[in-house]
Amino acid sequence: MLSGLLALTAACSSSEPRPVAVEEPSEPVTIASTEKAPEKKIRVKAERPLQYTVKKGDTLWGIASLFLHDPWYWPEIWQNNPQVKNPHLIFPGDVLTLVYIDGQPRILVNDAKHRSVAKTANGMPVVKLSPSIRTTPLEASIPSIPGDAIRQFLSKPRVLPKKELEAAPRIIGSDKRHLVLSTGNRVYIRGELDKERVRFSVFRPGDKLLDPETDEVLGYEAKYAGNVLIKDYGDPATGDITFSEREMLIGDRLLPEDRSKLENLFFPHVPDFEIKGQIISLYDALFGVAQYQIVVLNRGERDGMEVGHLLASYTQGETVRDRFDKRRSRPVKLPNERSGLIMIFKTFDRVSYALVLESDEVIHNHDYVQTPRL
Repeated sequence: MLSGLLALTAACSSSEPRPVAVEEPSEPVTIASTEKAPEKKIRVKAERPLQYTVKKGDTLWGIASLFLHDPWYWPEIWQNNPQVKNPHLIFPGDVLTLVYIDGQPRILVNDAKHRSVAKTANGMPVVKLSPSIRTTPLEASIPSIPGDAIRQFLSKPRVLPKKELEAAPRIIGSDKRHLVLSTGNRVYIRGELDKERVRFSVFRPGDKLLDPETDEVLGYEAKYAGNVLIKDYGDPATGDITFSEREMLIGDRLLPEDRSKLENLFFPHVPDFEIKGQIISLYDALFGVAQYQIVVLNRGERDGMEVGHLLASYTQGETVRDRFDKRRSRPVKLPNERSGLIMIFKTFDRVSYALVLESDEVIHNHDYVQTPRL
């Protein structure tokens, strides 16, 4: 599903950019629309750098946030750039230069070995770029978003039908008769184990995920607890706990390890269709989440959700009464307020898991999500 990866503005270097001579319009530039999307208005930040040297630890999302009010438009400003075959591959040491071509903003890239600096008549530096063939391994490119923020969660969330979760192999006891189990404990398991595997993940059956709009049961969440290495496939089978993220209990279930990995080739992007939904669960949180935490949505693959989709979250507006209006006693619904941006990183048929990329306010359970308003 995914591997390697892909922070955001905080992750980017704060070093001062070197100015270059460029012509720029005084107003934001409007870019022509694609086939499916409406007209796109790319808003370049007034305080953006004109030139930026990529540093280790940077991310595409963070760099895009330096230049653009809406970072998801980053691929658009690489459009028709003949120097770049894949706009998602940028490497430490590359120099990014903001220019305007036919009145439209563009980012040009050149590595340190193939650039030179000249000066205009008034002494302003002008970067001269020369095309070159890159031989740097793909793994050396900077990620689109902070991989560590997702990697720790990638194999953990599971959403299963109730019957499938109940039928999974289960821990029935331990050699020390412990009720609470952890790394190093030996456990005994009953149920159908795939004998082609020796490594399994342990999950605790969680709550059912309900759609707040329809009351439909979307699935049952399984909470990751750790890993078990099978030593013997008898009845009961014998296994050793090799890792525990939380305590394991009698009755926890075994599922095959999820070896999903993160790709370094996708960039957060807005769906090309309008979608609305709600947050139905907070992963390992009770009252609210912020940047780099996880939420569960009531929209999944059947609704068109895919990895990389970017949605805006909105806090529900309160319902109040206008006590100064003598003519009306009906309650007034205040507008929903945008609270952040979330990115889908794991999808199931009816639900999706998303990483909070940006949070202006605390994001709560049952907050609304939708395609960002442009």
